[in-house]
Amino acid sequence: MVGYDPEAKCVSTVEAAAAGSASGLVTRVLVSPLDVLKIRFQLQIEQLSSRNPTAKYHSILQAVQRIFREEGLGAFWKGHVPAQFLSVGYGAVQFMAFESLTELVHNVTPYSPRGSFVHLVCGGLAACTATVAVQPVDTLRTRFAAQGEPKIYPNLRHALLTMYQTEGPRTFYRGLTPTLVAIFPYAGLQFFFYNILQQFSQWVNPAEEKKGGNIKNLVCGSCAGIISKTLTYPLDVVKKRLQVGGFEHARAAFGQVRTYRGFLDCMRRIRQEEGPGGFFKGLSPSLLKAAFSTGLVFFWYELFCGLLCALKSPDSTGRKGG
Repeated sequence: MVGYDPEAKCVSTVEAAAAGSASGLVTRVLVSPLDVLKIRFQLQIEQLSSRNPTAKYHSILQAVQRIFREEGLGAFWKGHVPAQFLSVGYGAVQFMAFESLTELVHNVTPYSPRGSFVHLVCGGLAACTATVAVQPVDTLRTRFAAQGEPKIYPNLRHALLTMYQTEGPRTFYRGLTPTLVAIFPYAGLQFFFYNILQQFSQWVNPAEEKKGGNIKNLVCGSCAGIISKTLTYPLDVVKKRLQVGGFEHARAAFGQVRTYRGFLDCMRRIRQEEGPGGFFKGLSPSLLKAAFSTGLVFFWYELFCGLLCALKSPDSTGRKGG
């Protein structure tokens, strides 16, 4: 299982960072289309319904067909380069911080580093650390995924220079407040429920602890992702709306656009103009993405950690549960 284990220590913090990076890279390639769908839905002001003639997107299948018809297959990987920087950097910092924090808990407190509530707190703190480190890349990724045709930013270098010159350096941290507010419970709950589900599966089938461990990691991670995403989703919508501030001209082809003065103003206007359902736009592709991405992140992380353990000690059985 993820986190410091004093009984089976075979992965250093540097190796945890490497495993986190590799896990993020592989997962990003596989879930990028769902991420593009989620962002398009979140940024649409109009109601996501086929009964609304002004809505560009109103269902997953219809959105997939329309994006493919209008923008081609490559549109589902728009912003993939900054997204990969995001995933690799985020995975490295998050898992390195998580391993370090759980080890710190073991060394300086009476609490077990394997406890679910320890994973809740350490997971949230690790995610906040990673978020601050990669927030500029996340903003770039959102801009690329949000733009239509013709493109405003043809490449990453052009986007960096244009955003810096026209909007200033602070633009790369748009939406940081709701991101931090949302990421602590979201990531904390991911690690919390992953830990709970792993313990539950071992309690149900103690004899199956090692057999089929990789599939178990995938299932536990997917369930943890769905639960945590549902509980924290409204803040993710607000974050995405704020990140495209100053980018309204590039979204004219998608329908109505809004300019928000900040976190609270964005929440107030979404509630007034779009109703409570506005905070859950794009939830369906987001839950699909959360299930796949969280499951795959934990799956690949545990797998890579197991491989690192095996490389260091050929006779090692790897990490417990990996």
